Amino acid sequence: MPADPAHTDQNRIQQSFARGLQSYHTASIAQAQIAALLAEALQQAGAPARFQHALEFGCGTGHFTHALLQRFRISHLMLNDLVAESAATLQIFLQDHKTQTTFHAGPIETLPLPPALDLIASASTVQWVADPAALITRLARHLAPGGWLAISGFGRSHFEELQETEGAARTPCYLDPQDWRAILPAHMTVHSLTAHRIALPFPTAIALLRHLRQTGVNAHTARHWTRADLDRFDARLRAGQPQDGPLILSYNPVIMIAQAQA
Repeated sequence: MPADPAHTDQNRIQQSFARGLQSYHTASIAQAQIAALLAEALQQAGAPARFQHALEFGCGTGHFTHALLQRFRISHLMLNDLVAESAATLQIFLQDHKTQTTFHAGPIETLPLPPALDLIASASTVQWVADPAALITRLARHLAPGGWLAISGFGRSHFEELQETEGAARTPCYLDPQDWRAILPAHMTVHSLTAHRIALPFPTAIALLRHLRQTGVNAHTARHWTRADLDRFDARLRAGQPQDGPLILSYNPVIMIAQAQA
């Protein structure tokens, strides 16, 4: 029987992020900024200061977990990530919070969920999901009346500098704001839906590729790079950027805050 492509893909993603777990928290500068933006957007949209039951999926090393707990009081927080080893990393700063937390490893698409969550949130994860529409429909069913959905993914301009080069860090799904509106269930009200640009500078193509590896986002581009490959990659990147400046890698986060009807 042939392997399930979705399952094979999840294994590849899990292995890539597991390899980069030790370097991820420090290297993921943009993801930390996105986490702060998402937590701020949720607060600005009028979310309550306290949630009784919340879920964060794709929690990783805790950038968004930390940002969330700085702004909101959460009595019971269910954490999830594809990488089981993330749990140990999260415990370091969760000790400073009184929130009761549980960690569950595995894909969010099949993770057993409680029936009435007050908040479901995730930063910089949903782009790895093969069918985001099905996932959002599933998550919405597990929100309590008036429950909140706070998610950031990436738009179609994400890593635009790489899109015409070898080594582009491809993911199953990039969604622009209008795409999010199309997949949200009818009973969800959108409070905020914004696209942003975060530009990271790198001195060389090697430094840029190292950043991709350290943050685990090159899960779909495993390959052996020769010197000739690196030279061609560098030349292609510099062809579209100022020759005397750093190489720019553009993140295109899309942040959505929505609420179920009460």
